[in-house]
Amino acid sequence: MAQRLLIRPVTKADFSSWLPLWDGYNTFYGRTGPTALPTEITQSTWARFFDACEPMHALVAESDGRLVGLAHYLFHRSTIQLEPICYLQDLYTRESARGAGVGRKLIDAVYRCAADAGSPRVYWHTHEANATAMQLYDKVADKSGFVVYRKML
Repeated sequence: MAQRLLIRPVTKADFSSWLPLWDGYNTFYGRTGPTALPTEITQSTWARFFDACEPMHALVAESDGRLVGLAHYLFHRSTIQLEPICYLQDLYTRESARGAGVGRKLIDAVYRCAADAGSPRVYWHTHEANATAMQLYDKVADKSGFVVYRKML
């Protein structure tokens, strides 16, 4: 699959193929049933990818005309550097495509997009139980050693 894989920016025509990936990503992180994302969030997220005033972007992985993965990333300011930082917020590969290099190619594409935008750093979070993904992450990035704290308000 990796040889026939195309990584590209998402287009408006991709919505019906992107949505099952987005739903799969949210299901993976337990956002289903009563904790499912409201439709308004999905619609707003989708719209942000195409709004030139938004710092949010989306890439998709396509194999044989079918979307098999997604990466959503955004740029933000930092108090410790002048250039924007790139946050890889969402990364997901269709289960049937896992192990074929899709995640690595999506991460590499985000690295290129960040470099092209003048960003010297890309970072992301994952759940501590996501051991399979961390096997890849340990090969393509450095662990920062930071622990994430949060409080819902």
